[in-house]
Amino acid sequence: MAHKISFFLLFLAILATLQLIAALDYTVQNPAATTPGGIRFTNDIGVNHTIKTLSTATAFIWKTFQQNTDADKKKVARVGVFIDDMDGVAYAMNDNIHVSAKYIKGFSGDVKTEITGVLYHEMTHVWQWNGKGHAPGGLIEGDCGFREAGYAPRHWVQPGQGNRWDQGYDVTARFLDYCNGLRSCFIADLNKKMRDGYSDKFFVDLLGKTVDQLWTEYKAKH
Repeated sequence: MAHKISFFLLFLAILATLQLIAALDYTVQNPAATTPGGIRFTNDIGVNHTIKTLSTATAFIWKTFQQNTDADKKKVARVGVFIDDMDGVAYAMNDNIHVSAKYIKGFSGDVKTEITGVLYHEMTHVWQWNGKGHAPGGLIEGDCGFREAGYAPRHWVQPGQGNRWDQGYDVTARFLDYCNGLRSCFIADLNKKMRDGYSDKFFVDLLGKTVDQLWTEYKAKH
């Protein structure tokens, strides 16, 4: 009987999560539709795949950050994706994700998988807490979301490489993964702490050592 109750409660939790995801409004616009990159987006990626990716990325990120209730999450009702004729790769701002049509045009590999990974990364920015703007930029960019989801680029540095813990992207993601190995759910706990501000002391609170000590030990391990 207890097993049946546990299964039923798990089912209700999954159903509630799916309902929350379904309540979100995802939109995709392609202002660069007539450019080579915009045309490649339409032909090789598409609106339907993009919307599906936003939904699956949201579920994955909520699980990674242990954002299980409305109170745990940012108040986001809509996420928009824009394919713009711009330089760079992508950025997220005000719950909108802007992806470069020029990058799509120039990418030589499997562009659908590449942009899927990019969307996972940018969706992490939509849902993560940033210490009310006080967290180091490199820490914010060093999310583990798309690496854990299997979309980390092949050019990422190996564990132990890099010059600073908050260097960002692959360097910081590898370091955060190391910290997560020291304390289960470290990444989720750190994100929760960054809801109302930021301090390097969070590392001491969670792991009992300063971030500089942890970085030194991480480098020595590898």
